[in-house]
Amino acid sequence: MTTSASVPTGPDGAIAHGGTVTDRLVDANGQYAAAFSDPGMDARPVLHVAVVACMDARLDLHAALGLELGDCHTIRNAGGVVTDDVIRSLTISQRKLGTRSIVLIHHTGCGLEALTEDFRTELELEVGQRPAWAVESFRDVDQDVRQSMQRVRTSPFLLHTDDVRGFVFDVRTGLLREVDAG
Repeated sequence: MTTSASVPTGPDGAIAHGGTVTDRLVDANGQYAAAFSDPGMDARPVLHVAVVACMDARLDLHAALGLELGDCHTIRNAGGVVTDDVIRSLTISQRKLGTRSIVLIHHTGCGLEALTEDFRTELELEVGQRPAWAVESFRDVDQDVRQSMQRVRTSPFLLHTDDVRGFVFDVRTGLLREVDAG
């Protein structure tokens, strides 16, 4: 697997060859767009599935799950936690765009295992305002997957809660391990 982690950057985030990381991304988009052709898809995922996962850069969900462009809706956040905003996205995904299945993916070595709600207090002390959101940290990844499954299954806004499955992705092996709903 190749990554761009070895691209040297300065302390200001500038790429050693000039410009910022964002400049590099915009340049890459220009190259992508030059070869782009409209695939003629709409926003409805072909497999009628929504995947909720952590934003961790080590998770290449499409490759890990054998997915192609247009196959699924992908919703990512810190921890892959089912928050009110995730429920909002899943509700739109189901009610307006036809998804029926939900796959929840947490992973080993998640940064949320090292945080606590004290992070909110630290932010409040630094910026003078307490965040309205919860950190949603956890110590037991399996239990957090179960909690996420329960939040999905009990949401009054979701129409399809019979095919909700949760997994832990092992960042060292690339394998998924299913978590029993309990």
